[in-house]
Amino acid sequence: MKTAVRYYSRSGNTKALAEAIAKGAGVPAVSVDAPEATLAECVDVLFIGGALYAYGLDSHLKAYLSGLDGSKVKMAVVFSTSWLSKHSLALIKDGLSAKGIVVEEKTLYAKNRPSAEYLQEAEEFAKKYVSEN
Repeated sequence: MKTAVRYYSRSGNTKALAEAIAKGAGVPAVSVDAPEATLAECVDVLFIGGALYAYGLDSHLKAYLSGLDGSKVKMAVVFSTSWLSKHSLALIKDGLSAKGIVVEEKTLYAKNRPSAEYLQEAEEFAKKYVSEN
């Protein structure tokens, strides 16, 4: 099974969550603004996350979503961190759905910086998810 983890983080909170997910999935976490973020091959599961900035997604994540080739992603799982709202989950899901990508109903969300316990839960979630799909 081919899996990828992509994220955008300004404060490091979403990066921490992405790295825990990536550890569980056995792949690297890659920021969407890195050159290697483009999906060169098809993936079965794309874990993708970002946070809410001024009630919207950061321009880097918006650009990544709009440039994503929907035919290369079988299914996406969304994650987010924020101090205010879970609205970023819906915005990311909308961007993926607009590309024709199937989006898993289950999400991961942490308010502010994820605790060590929550990071462990995220790692376990990714392990189970990847092994079940």
